[in-house]
Amino acid sequence: MEIFKGRITSSGFASGDRIVIGDWQESILGSFTNLMWAKSDGTRVLLSPSEKHAELVSKLYNFEEVNIVEFKVERGRKSISVSAGDLHIEATWGMTWRIPFWRPLWFTAFIEGFFGKILFGTKTHGRTKNNRKAWYSVRSISKLIQASAKFGNEDLGESRKFVATACFGFSEPPAKPSSVTLKTYIK
Repeated sequence: MEIFKGRITSSGFASGDRIVIGDWQESILGSFTNLMWAKSDGTRVLLSPSEKHAELVSKLYNFEEVNIVEFKVERGRKSISVSAGDLHIEATWGMTWRIPFWRPLWFTAFIEGFFGKILFGTKTHGRTKNNRKAWYSVRSISKLIQASAKFGNEDLGESRKFVATACFGFSEPPAKPSSVTLKTYIK
């Protein structure tokens, strides 16, 4: 069982782009940050800090492009700022709704799966691109109060809920701009 512990922050933008920040404090590859970017034309891009990280993540999720770029990450108590190559994204979240303890995987799959689908439009259990079982066990969720993104000099517009799926894998991030702490289990 591989376990990734960290934070996923996601937002759609007025341009039609959708961006997911994976900020992992613990994983089989140590601490790392990556970006999954669904461009407005539907192209799915992985921005990764190294070949090793890109190889792992691209086996689990779907991308048309995989790019290795330099990452600069700044974390605040309720914010994150990431520069990955020419893409820069900043996000700030407000009040956090916490779940006080980790739950068993069966609970994550069935009970949380039911509420995740109804409340957030997400799945908490499924299969990866390479047919491995995966569970997303959320510990806290926060609504984004601000998010901005630029690609080079192009502003991607104001933060918006996802109006189209990103289609990276079996589950989508919450439709509303959010930041969640979680453990991802992959078997």
